[in-house]
Order: sequence, then C-alpha cells, then structure tokens
Amino acid sequence: MKKKKVQKPKANILVVDDEKSMRDSMQLLLKDDYNLHLAKSGKEAIAIVKSQPIDLVLLDIRLPEIDGIEVLKLIKGHDDSIEVIMVTAVVTVKKAVEAIRIGAYDYITKPFDIDALQDQVKKVLEKRNLLQENTSLRQIIDRDFQFEKIVGKSKEIREIFKTVDDVARSNATILITGESGTGKELVARAIHNRSPRQDKLFVAVNCAAIPENLLESELFGHEQGSFTGAIERQIGKFEIASGGTLFLDEIGSLPLAMQAKLLRAIQEKEVQRIGASHPTPVDARLISATNSDLRAAIKKYKFREDLFYRLNVIPIHLPPLRDRKEDIGLLAGHFLHKYNREFGKNIKGIKRDVLELFESYDWPGNIRELENLIERLVVLCKSDHIEAQGLPSEIQREVPGQPETKETNLFKAVQKFEAAFIRKALDQAGGKKTKAARLMGIHRNTLMNLEKKLGLESS
Repeated sequence: MKKKKVQKPKANILVVDDEKSMRDSMQLLLKDDYNLHLAKSGKEAIAIVKSQPIDLVLLDIRLPEIDGIEVLKLIKGHDDSIEVIMVTAVVTVKKAVEAIRIGAYDYITKPFDIDALQDQVKKVLEKRNLLQENTSLRQIIDRDFQFEKIVGKSKEIREIFKTVDDVARSNATILITGESGTGKELVARAIHNRSPRQDKLFVAVNCAAIPENLLESELFGHEQGSFTGAIERQIGKFEIASGGTLFLDEIGSLPLAMQAKLLRAIQEKEVQRIGASHPTPVDARLISATNSDLRAAIKKYKFREDLFYRLNVIPIHLPPLRDRKEDIGLLAGHFLHKYNREFGKNIKGIKRDVLELFESYDWPGNIRELENLIERLVVLCKSDHIEAQGLPSEIQREVPGQPETKETNLFKAVQKFEAAFIRKALDQAGGKKTKAARLMGIHRNTLMNLEKKLGLESS
C-alpha cells in the first residue's frame, strides 16, 4: 500500500503595490499555489510583515508616503530571512540595483513575463526553503540527535544511545560489531566518556595494524634486553590504560596464541611483560570491536570460543548506513557543518536532489565514506550549496525511484538518469515542455529530441 504524500503548507507571499490592477494581476497569477497577502502602501506592508509569517515580498519601488527602498530596509530590519523581489519600471532599474545591495534577492521590470515571474518566485522560495531546512537540520542535530559525536534519529541508533547510557557505569566487557566505517570507535569512546573512568585514559589499539611479532610487546610490554632490539623497557597498552578504558579494534585479527594470553589477562586482571619475572596487576575496562563474524571464526577454529564469551558479555551491533537511511541527511548536515568550520567556508546547505541521491545509494564504506565525500565536496564546492554535479558517478547513477539494477553499461546508466531527470522536470512544470526545458536549462527542441531518443514521447 502506497504512503500518502504529505502536502507541504503553501508559502506566504506579500504583494505591495499602490496600483490595484497590479495587485489583482499578481493575485490571479499566484493565488492557486501560494497564500497571498496584499498591501497598497509601505505602512500597510510593514504592519502585515510584523503580524504574520511572510516568506516572500513582491515590492514595488514607487510607493506613496514611504518608497520601496525604505520599506525594504524596514522588512530586512524586522526579519532578514524574508526574501524580497523588487518590482520596477525600466526607468528605475538603477534603484533596483541599489535595492539588491541592501538585501533584495532580485528585481523584475514592468511589464513582466508571466512565466518568468512564476519561475522567479519558485526559485526564490526553493532557495529560502533550502536555507531553512539546513538551519533547522543543524539545530535538530545539536539539540536532539547528537549523542557524544554519534549522530542519528533512526530507531536503531536511538537503541544504541540507550544501551550506551545503560552500560557505561558498569565494568563489564563489551563487544561492538558492525561493518567497517559504522562508527565502532565512536561508540567505545561514548561509553568511556559516560563512565566513572572518564577522567582516565582511553587507549585505542588497532590489532590488525600491528605485526604479529610485535603484538605481545604492544599489549603487555617488555623489559630491557628481553629480545633483540629491546633497548629499553616498554610499558604495554594494558598498563597504560589501567584505571581507564582499553579499546581493541579488529579483535578478530588476533592470532590464536595471542588470544590465549589476552584471555588470561582478562581473567586474572594482570599482565606479564616479556622478560619480566612477575606479573603486573591492571585495571582496564576492555571494549573490543570487529567487522568479522566471530561465531563463524570459532567454527573454523580461528577464534577461541572461551575468549569470545569473555569479550561478548554486552554485545552492541551497529547497523550499516544503508539500513538507517533516515540518518543520512542528519549525518551529511553534521559533516557539512564540521568541514565548513575546518576549511573556513560558508556553504549554506545540500540541495534536495543531492540528498535524494544519497538516500538511494548503498554506502559500502558506511559513515566513513559519507564523511570523506562531504569533505571533498566542501573543498571543491564553488557555489553556496552542494550540487549533484560534483558527485562521483557511482552515486549519480543511483536515481531515486528507479528499480535497483546490476547494469554496468555506462551509456545505459546515463540514459536512465536522463529519463528520470526529464520526467521530474516535466512533473514540476505541469507537463509544459517549454517550462520544463527552461527548468533544465536547455532549449525546447533539445528536450523534444531527448524525449524521442529515450522513448518518452508518449509517457
């Protein structure tokens, strides 16, 4: 059963013009798509702006008592987010340019083209909505959906927030599972930061990144002269983390001999440095993580079953990003804000069609892949919004609303994208080809040729 599409509330437009015929014309043109408010003077316009939420003002420059420029200043002084389009006769274009310097979005000249006016109004309101959505998204992330540095609103991620809170005060060992890039270390740090050990060290070790012959020394330490190259004593990570938390990432990569020593350290709460004559007591809370299936590894005799149960006292599983699509927009907004600050940029948001492409993509690299992409897009972005043109081809081929396919032919993939793009433009233009072509930035004849090529003429 298809979900009903939720209709968005109509935008509020204020038309300010002392000519009744102009007010009537604007009302006739715009009343079906927007909530219209009419004012015949600057004073009346200001009163409406102060009493009602207004998204866009169509403001005549020549007004009695207070001229349009002064009204513009008053509107912007009251609420700078209200967009204003100046309406002017050709002889006052200089004033319209001045108005843009003050804060007007654009100007149109009388007599105006009906389609051009409607397109301009739509464009301005889309821009305003995008800014509001991104501002709102930033506030929502900060207020409701950020836990430590973990961002999300999905049911799965909220369950993880709750679990972290529930287990943080205990000393029980925890095993975090999930694909690479899902944020396992972030969860481990969140547990540490909410535990009584928060003032002590959080020590992270990537077990897969340390050569097998150095692992024991890295975890348990060694005495001076205990082996060739041991020119001085080294304290192991277990001792360094004593009183705090030891995070062992990629625990599934540990060789069997090392697993036995780790099990003993956990059970006895002590470690013995290589070459030492006696053990050293340690008190480190152990959190482990893996992207592999440890139960399958046990069956293949590659992982000790007794160690698994010691590590898996409290299991936490992180779902892949493809299974928490509703978090993608929040995460993208979070990373945009992060890299705006890091690179001193002021990109205002991510366009809606880009977010739709994000939500249709599977993200094999999970959150890490999304973050890396946003970082790259921020660095390369030349406009005030992230646009689809800068996306990698593998994401651009994921067209929202199209069935999944294993098609790898680039030509066919491009054709599918073009067809979906044309359908969307025609839908937005109410089936009018001239208007759809203008939205797409192409000539009407080009659109008709594309339709013919893609077999869309009768669709």
